[in-house]
Amino acid sequence: MATFTLNVNGAARQVTLEPDAPLLYVLRNDLELNGPKFGCGLAQCGACSVLVDGKEVRSCVTPVSAVAKSRITTIEGLGTLDKLHPLQRAFIEEQACQCGFCGSGMVMAAKALLDRNPAPTNHEIRQALNGHLCRCASHTRIVRAVQRAAKELRA
Repeated sequence: MATFTLNVNGAARQVTLEPDAPLLYVLRNDLELNGPKFGCGLAQCGACSVLVDGKEVRSCVTPVSAVAKSRITTIEGLGTLDKLHPLQRAFIEEQACQCGFCGSGMVMAAKALLDRNPAPTNHEIRQALNGHLCRCASHTRIVRAVQRAAKELRA
């Protein structure tokens, strides 16, 4: 067991656990952040995606010890109910998520994309979201949501 101080959504959070504990488990079980989801456990579906120092990371296969000195952002850290992040608002307005299971990971991947490329093409958006699975087949609406948020963020 080891004690780690994690910077999650701008706040220092201390946890004591095994160094190889998956970040996803720490976020959900210890810090009670339910945005990242357990999907496949193999980093192939994207439901568990979070940002680590601004880069998309699959938290189900990332040991907590690997991110202890990093800035971790989950969907809970993007906006609030009173002040949604433009991506969150766009996903709602475009009805981009039906069941919501993939939504958090999609939003976080889109956030990483827009941070590095504020005016992505449709092809670039699709490439950035390529490794994210949506069983509801909402991909067209998800792309529209990312386009909408990109326009708002550029304005």
